[in-house]
Amino acid sequence: MERIAIICLQSFLKALNLIMGIVGISMILYGIWMIRVWQRDMEGQSFDDFCSINPWFICSFIGIGVTFCLITCLGHIAAASANGFCLSFYMLITCLLLLLETAIAADIQLNSEWEKDLPDDPTGRFHDFKKFVKSNFDIFKWIGIWIISAQVSSALLAMALRALVSNQGYSYDNDGEFLSDRLPLINHQVQAPAYVIGDPHFAAKYDPVKPTAYAWNTNK
Repeated sequence: MERIAIICLQSFLKALNLIMGIVGISMILYGIWMIRVWQRDMEGQSFDDFCSINPWFICSFIGIGVTFCLITCLGHIAAASANGFCLSFYMLITCLLLLLETAIAADIQLNSEWEKDLPDDPTGRFHDFKKFVKSNFDIFKWIGIWIISAQVSSALLAMALRALVSNQGYSYDNDGEFLSDRLPLINHQVQAPAYVIGDPHFAAKYDPVKPTAYAWNTNK
């Protein structure tokens, strides 16, 4: 029963973890598209003007996508191996990401002039992306809810999987699962067997017909 529960938790964790991977890949592809559009807009300008521009929004957008993909890989490894350290590290990263997202959302909601805290985007991609989000706010709202729900559920499933594996003493490798033997670290003594199994030894029987060879008979 415990084995079935562990397998189910691993499958659910991998499925929820794929949502972050899909979001990360989508952000990377969108960032690449923004780079292509920016390069097209920069045609005809000098190389010095091109180098003087700092595309911070495009780089940040792609960096967030890469971070999501790395967290997805970490979650998949943690779910497949069911290792306590990997699951703990995955939970820590997911919780930190949730705290960061909550802080950003709170700053946007409470601070009406949050855009002034950001540097100017010379590429103009930030302004276009903001207009795109506002025009499709309902869709992006549900996407954000799905992402937050997937992250919270992944952290809870990782916590449950770690607790179940720790209690049952299961550890997994690439070939399957095996039950780890837990031995005390101090005063561990191996008990000797009560008897030894081997070939039977019988005492030599006394034969009255055959004379016993004594030392004085051998000299004759």
